[in-house]
Amino acid sequence: MADPVGFVRYPRVEVPHRPVWERIRDWQEVDLPLPLEELRQQAARCMDCGIPYCHAVGCPLQNRIPEFNDLVYQGRWKEAAENLHSTNNFPEITGRVCPAPCEAACTLELHCQPINIKHIEYQIAERAFAEGWVRPIRPRQRTGKRVAVVGSGPAGLAAAQQLARFGHQVVLFEREDRIGGLLRYGIPDFKLAKSVLDRRLEQMAAEGVRFEPGVHVGVDISPSYLLKSFDAVCLCLGAREPRRLQVPGAELQGVHLAMDFLSQQNRRVAGDRLPEDPDQIISAQGKHVVVIGGGDTGSDCVGTAIRQGAISVTQIEILPKPPEHRAPETPWPLWPKMLRTSTSHEEGCQRLWSVLTKRLSGEGGRVRQLHACLVDWVQTEGGWQMKERPGTDFTLPADLVLLAMGFTHVEHQGVVDALGLELDNRGNLRVQNWMTSLPGVFAAGDAVRGASLVVHAIREGRLAAQAIHQWLQSHSICQRGCI
Repeated sequence: MADPVGFVRYPRVEVPHRPVWERIRDWQEVDLPLPLEELRQQAARCMDCGIPYCHAVGCPLQNRIPEFNDLVYQGRWKEAAENLHSTNNFPEITGRVCPAPCEAACTLELHCQPINIKHIEYQIAERAFAEGWVRPIRPRQRTGKRVAVVGSGPAGLAAAQQLARFGHQVVLFEREDRIGGLLRYGIPDFKLAKSVLDRRLEQMAAEGVRFEPGVHVGVDISPSYLLKSFDAVCLCLGAREPRRLQVPGAELQGVHLAMDFLSQQNRRVAGDRLPEDPDQIISAQGKHVVVIGGGDTGSDCVGTAIRQGAISVTQIEILPKPPEHRAPETPWPLWPKMLRTSTSHEEGCQRLWSVLTKRLSGEGGRVRQLHACLVDWVQTEGGWQMKERPGTDFTLPADLVLLAMGFTHVEHQGVVDALGLELDNRGNLRVQNWMTSLPGVFAAGDAVRGASLVVHAIREGRLAAQAIHQWLQSHSICQRGCI
């Protein structure tokens, strides 16, 4: 245990941010690290609970949180880094972008003062890189087995790294021109600098993972080629099928999927080449922007639009406004239903709830207005039903409409259809012990779970790698006659 009375002695201190006027002028990360002594005090607040719900309920990775809190308090940073890396391949990423369900499950959350676990994790990871403790972990011997991992998001990266450490020859295929999946193209640089991702990829390359960016499996190479060339395949395709807006006017120019908007800006920051056709350039500069969808992706669109120079940014959500504090239906230690305000919202954004988009209108084929109304949610025997509130129709100026309404399931066109893989009732890949309906072909992450958190993806990538390793000890695709 750290300080037995630390939770009484020290209050929770929030992570500071760069001032708004400064950060909206660039794409650098927003958060500022706490001073080391203050961080030590935050670690001292850990109660070392008899049942650490932060670990057992909150963290999908099952990080040993009380242990690394105590190690930080004692100044044993290298041991803290080893502890953290034993369960989490990428703590420098989760310490930046995870919503921290561990903090929601902290015993001190009962008094709305949880340990600042996420930031402690972030500082442990940064210290490990700064001190040179993050080094390649190479296997003692090679197995001679070859594994293809398709998709380089958090699940694919975690699976590839674990498989390489088991001694397998791993080739990671990514259809985009850089490795990282949504970590690279879906998260703005002001939340996750891509240099953070690149330094981890250097470690993975040194461990033997071979990266093949710009290779679209199902287009550039066939899935059957993978079956013939590798002993096992792990599909980490994500849940990339977006939920689309089905209203009149949705086809107008200026209506874009959130991921198209975010990925293009990330490419711009990286100095990558953008489309030459001006109509394919998505920019909020000098425009009234409306973001449809109240989640994290919508928040990222808000911050990006503000930095691009939008005249106004409005974020609308069809669900009611959440309560200011934990709702009774999500008691501790569950992830609470409550209002969350991101750093992007603090930078200047109008937020509206219980809003139904009815249609879009424009001039010359371009969107100019969003027509909406307010709705009420009524509970019936069959569940919650939405009803329009009479007399509440209104119009918002909208030169750019960004659709951040979530994702439905893994993309079926391509690998999934080509291999004839079974799907569950939500349209995601059906697996048993991480193997799909085709022996030797495994899957993990959002392709199985549906769109979820980065920590779930990392955990499932690790579990899939373990299942593949065990299967490879006695099987191979060719031996089982699957091709």
